[in-house]
Amino acid sequence: MSTPNTSNVYAFDSLPDAPPEGERWSTWDSAQHGPKPRPEWVITALGAVDADLGVLKTGKEAEVHLVRRWIPDGTDDPAVQVLMAAKRFRTAEHRMFHRDAGYLEGRRVRKSREMRAMARRTTFGKHLVSAQWAGAEFGALSALHTLGLPVPYPVQLDGQEMVMEFIGSPDGVAAPRLAAARPGPVLLRDLFDQLYATLTRLAEHGWAHGDLSAYNILLDGDRLVLIDWPQIVDIIGNPQGFAFLHRDCVTICGWFVRHGLAVDAEVLFADLVAAATSS
Repeated sequence: MSTPNTSNVYAFDSLPDAPPEGERWSTWDSAQHGPKPRPEWVITALGAVDADLGVLKTGKEAEVHLVRRWIPDGTDDPAVQVLMAAKRFRTAEHRMFHRDAGYLEGRRVRKSREMRAMARRTTFGKHLVSAQWAGAEFGALSALHTLGLPVPYPVQLDGQEMVMEFIGSPDGVAAPRLAAARPGPVLLRDLFDQLYATLTRLAEHGWAHGDLSAYNILLDGDRLVLIDWPQIVDIIGNPQGFAFLHRDCVTICGWFVRHGLAVDAEVLFADLVAAATSS
């Protein structure tokens, strides 16, 4: 297959090297890539095309879109197409920054001018903060996936767009959030055990999710997948690290208690603190 001229990514559809209408050439070549070994389903061909299939989730910091990446070879071979989730972080003019300060403590940039701009929330500073959110989530997913934790595989990062594994069915139906689930007693216990193991492993590496709730955990069959990691917290390095960890414990244990499982947030917090401080 010949490689298209990617400099014409925004060319009119009438040009011979333009992608199909409403689609774009894959941005793989210009993007930062996820960790190796890559899953077999990742398409890296420069001749691949991305089609936006609509919004999966809208939030204050980003929108998540369903994207189909495929190789237009004239066939419908499923081996040359894949569904992915593209998280597009909002620009400085359209983002909410009320939560940024606490999460950004413990993170550093090299130039003091950039630190001052971020602290003062200038336009330049807001762009830097937005870039830190995207980069932080991509870096977190890369590290967590490498550790074997239940997170989506991060395919690529290109500017303010992060493309990652789509958690859902082959026909594009996203896995439900844990908040919408009504598991029976046996599955409920198993889900908490899965979560306990994941949070313990995180704490052993010095991390807390930082914004954990039943709304950013997906239920993929009987398997939990944790999402939304831009605010990942360094428990030790962030002055508020233990407070964020405690809030995570209280919030998620509250959901399990309301659904009939007798778990104690303070016990979970004590276990995670022990894991974080003994590593």
